[in-house]
Amino acid sequence: MADEQIAGTPPSALPLAIQAQYLKDLSFENPQAPSHYSKMQEAAGSGPNVSIEVSTNARGLGGDNYEVALTMRGEAKIEAQTLFLVEVSYAGIFTVQGVAEPDRMALLLIEGARHLFPFARNIVADATRDGGFPPLMIHPIDFAELYRRRRAEGNLPGLQAGSPQGTA
Repeated sequence: MADEQIAGTPPSALPLAIQAQYLKDLSFENPQAPSHYSKMQEAAGSGPNVSIEVSTNARGLGGDNYEVALTMRGEAKIEAQTLFLVEVSYAGIFTVQGVAEPDRMALLLIEGARHLFPFARNIVADATRDGGFPPLMIHPIDFAELYRRRRAEGNLPGLQAGSPQGTA
């Protein structure tokens, strides 16, 4: 029932609207190429050790507009040798209306990041595949839990228009 009400609501009445989204930064390093192919074959049974870091931040752009940036960094290693390093910063401009100031940060860093995630994930998968590796498919992320952890650590300053703020 609630979904029907939201689905029938005009976009201007929703608290969060996406105005634009874009790739801010993309970096892919393949430092062992072309010898990484033999290293991958040697480690076929165990595979590489892959680590992924995810962060979000938001900053005011003036008025009700905010930029939310989702940064993902993935690194694959076999023993101490890096096979690849990929970093993507994917962002969007969001309009927030009718939301109290204390709740804006949560809305942007949770729902804004959730909307950006599939696009950033696809860029990471394409970059690793284009680099000669199997696509790195990042599992879905619980941005609400990420936000709660950062908030508990005291790493969420207030959101001010026109200044970089809010990292999760």
